[in-house]
Amino acid sequence: MRKLGCLGLLLALAAIVTAFVGLQFWGGPGTLKHNITIQIAPGTSLATASEQLEKAGAIRSANQFRLFARVLGSGAPIKAGEYRLPAHLSQADILKVLQGGKTLQRFVTIPEGWPSVMVKDALDKTQGLEGPSIMPVEGTILPDSYSFQRGNTRLFMIKRMQRAMVRYLASAWEKRKPGIAVSTPREALILASIVEKETGKPSERRMVAAVYSNRLKRGMMLQADPTIIYPITKGRPLGRRILASEVHAVNDYNTYAMTGLPAGPICNPGRASIDAVLDPAQSNALYFVADGTGGHVFADTLDQHNANVQKWYAIRRSRGEM
Repeated sequence: MRKLGCLGLLLALAAIVTAFVGLQFWGGPGTLKHNITIQIAPGTSLATASEQLEKAGAIRSANQFRLFARVLGSGAPIKAGEYRLPAHLSQADILKVLQGGKTLQRFVTIPEGWPSVMVKDALDKTQGLEGPSIMPVEGTILPDSYSFQRGNTRLFMIKRMQRAMVRYLASAWEKRKPGIAVSTPREALILASIVEKETGKPSERRMVAAVYSNRLKRGMMLQADPTIIYPITKGRPLGRRILASEVHAVNDYNTYAMTGLPAGPICNPGRASIDAVLDPAQSNALYFVADGTGGHVFADTLDQHNANVQKWYAIRRSRGEM
């Protein structure tokens, strides 16, 4: 009896030690020496995922991982996606990550006012996206930050950004104020692109929209400098002063040589500029010029505007710019 008792005690101790070692193996620090990402494809089984983890160095043994997952895991299925696994993450926590579905979030940001050539550049350079891109039609991309998963295509992202613009423009058009200067959503988009390029101050957008709306209603030339630049660079920065010959160039965009709106948008305007065109400020202003602080000063008459221009020239001379 005494021998049996000792044997039972030894077996119990062995079981305790085995359980302790097993728990340490499962819940203790993992083998990863640095952070990694791993892509789990749709339909991947636990067996296949464990082999991926072993090859990536995240676990010691795929077979042991599967065994402990079945015995000590929750039994929930793993979910497809790209996951970031921190260094030394335990095998238990690795399983929880794959079961939780909290995938790695990747983003591509399109700032307000970017032309389509720069949108294409950004997508071409974004790691994690696949396939070729195309040049989006100007004005069809809604500026925003867009999340994506590794393996999404660039064409998929372009279509997603375009759907976002279609939805927002339609919603904003439904809320437009009566008596505005544009008669179609496309005209609103074109005018919004000019407003977007003319001011970087959110507080000024509705006043700039008012100036151009007033000019459109009176049949005046818009005389917006960015419309001179667009045919030359397709929206990229000009990098120099506008030439006199360019001011007088006749084309479908130069609003110094034509009345009305240009043939199309000159950038991809953001929500605020679209809203400003559809609800411009109540103002009789027809002119504006830089005020030296990053904003603009507005005028109702040409005499007022000329006086403001002289003040701006004086500021520039004091800075050594003229």
